[in-house]
Amino acid sequence: MKPLIKIDNLTLGYDKEPVLEKVNFEVFEDDFVGVIGPNGGGKTTLLKAILGLLKPMSGKITFRGDIDGQKKPIGYLPQVKHIDRNFPITVFDVVRSGSLMQNPKKVTSAQIKQKAEELLSEMGILNIRNKPIGELSGGQMQRVFLCRALLSDPKVLILDEPDTFVDNRFEGELYEKLRLLNEQHMAIILVSHDLGTISSYVKAIACVNRELHYHPDNIITQEQLNSYNCPIQIISHGEIPHTVLKHHH
Repeated sequence: MKPLIKIDNLTLGYDKEPVLEKVNFEVFEDDFVGVIGPNGGGKTTLLKAILGLLKPMSGKITFRGDIDGQKKPIGYLPQVKHIDRNFPITVFDVVRSGSLMQNPKKVTSAQIKQKAEELLSEMGILNIRNKPIGELSGGQMQRVFLCRALLSDPKVLILDEPDTFVDNRFEGELYEKLRLLNEQHMAIILVSHDLGTISSYVKAIACVNRELHYHPDNIITQEQLNSYNCPIQIISHGEIPHTVLKHHH
């Protein structure tokens, strides 16, 4: 099976200053990869390169034939804090804008409208379809942009810290939705700081901190994180919410 996305010896950066170096990474259609790492480690930079928003300094990104070309069926859910709330656009128009990733010869405006309404209904927000996005809560906005990302039936779904502004009720619904999408052969790349939560859903973990270290399962130890210079807090589950601290010396 050929990978949907193949990254070879990739170096990325800004103003000739590398942020990520010599990254090798493959994404297959059944993958559900959790991407973790410190702020400034290069997680969002990697996503930008996959989305075609950042040109590599060296190396290359290759897409499988059925997702190559100008209209790549890749869904993207950005961080809510990067959304311009003052932009004059309604919920429905935001979702419908996801059709820009589709070939206009293969889908009609009526089909786009029907799909958008179905997605809004699934997320429980069809009743706010005519609201300006500036009036939405963070959780509502996440639902809207997830609908937008799914409108084109992407083969790859990329989410950049989707749990940052999600309310507790929708957080569980979000991850269960992602699990179902993955079972339907949609590859998912999920950036998150919450390793304790995503480890219950992802199948593999990529530690990103100037380099990328790939783990083909969802179990990672504090020793591994230390060896990769990846300072992520480990959170464990229990009857009482708690964080496990390092031993005192």
